[in-house]
Amino acid sequence: MKVSVALVCATAVLLLVAAPAAEASHHLKLDYYKKTCKGWENVVKYYVAKAIKANRGSGAALVRLIFHDCFVRGCDGSVLLDPTPANPHTEKTAPINIGLAAFEVIDEIKAALEERCPGTVSCSDIVVFAARDASSLLSNGHVHFDPPAGRLDGDVSLAADAQRDLPDSTFTIAELIRNFRRKNFTIEELVILSGAHAIGVGHCSSFRGRLTSPPSQIVPAYRNLLAGKCAAGPDPVVTNNVRDEDPSAVAAAFPSFLKKLRKNKDFLDNSYYHNNLARIVTFNSDWQLLTEKESLGHVKEYAENGTLWDEDFSDALVKLSKLPMPPHSKGEIRKHCRFVNHY
Repeated sequence: MKVSVALVCATAVLLLVAAPAAEASHHLKLDYYKKTCKGWENVVKYYVAKAIKANRGSGAALVRLIFHDCFVRGCDGSVLLDPTPANPHTEKTAPINIGLAAFEVIDEIKAALEERCPGTVSCSDIVVFAARDASSLLSNGHVHFDPPAGRLDGDVSLAADAQRDLPDSTFTIAELIRNFRRKNFTIEELVILSGAHAIGVGHCSSFRGRLTSPPSQIVPAYRNLLAGKCAAGPDPVVTNNVRDEDPSAVAAAFPSFLKKLRKNKDFLDNSYYHNNLARIVTFNSDWQLLTEKESLGHVKEYAENGTLWDEDFSDALVKLSKLPMPPHSKGEIRKHCRFVNHY
């Protein structure tokens, strides 16, 4: 934001008192807010639990949000910023971020924390800890991790950055590996984090190419089920996990799968790996994991050992939560998660 020299001089004292934006080279640590905002994690957990009780899909959206924030410019809350006349193309508007949700849950948490500890807890920390609690609740406590805190909120959010950094659902295995390697994630961690597709939803535009894929890549009955769903509108939403599908749709297109439907939708477990091996996953990027020796080995490993995936997914999310902002970035504690502060 450009500020006139006169205004800077007139408000110099105020700026000294109000603490300017800090360098982003913040040091993360456990119990970061122990002295400055006691009990803040309980506030996050309360609102996440409330949202999931009303709609388990909100929990899946929160798990997705940590990846889509941290993989672009590090964990800085940049994905939360709304478009403005000065910046009409924030990360939220990127085609690759279609369907991002649960922003109102983050808003609720932020409002409660601002009332409790004004100007203390960053929006980026809220995103990370909301994903932590959502993962735990959706997995019945099997996924659990303790991330450090102390992140700052960034003031840059560009749709072009999201398009460049986030993996696309149409990627080949080679493109996926390169994409994750740029963020210092291994093939194993690519497979681990892909397991989050056990929950949530996707838009037909993200997997339309799968509707003409051969039987060697997708079971024809499941392909027909997806085709029927995608014919219902210009870009309908479809559940990621076939085990969470509508029974009537499964009965019509894929009746042999009826007995495998689960009562609790958006349950975070290793079912994604079973589905993938059975060629009943939505995205091309999912199926691509079966086309490379190492990634296929890990898909089989996590299909066989759900407990191992719970532990490794927890570790991968901690690593994800530590992705830093770009060097020399400025950070702040936003008053509202959708907009940068203005001095």
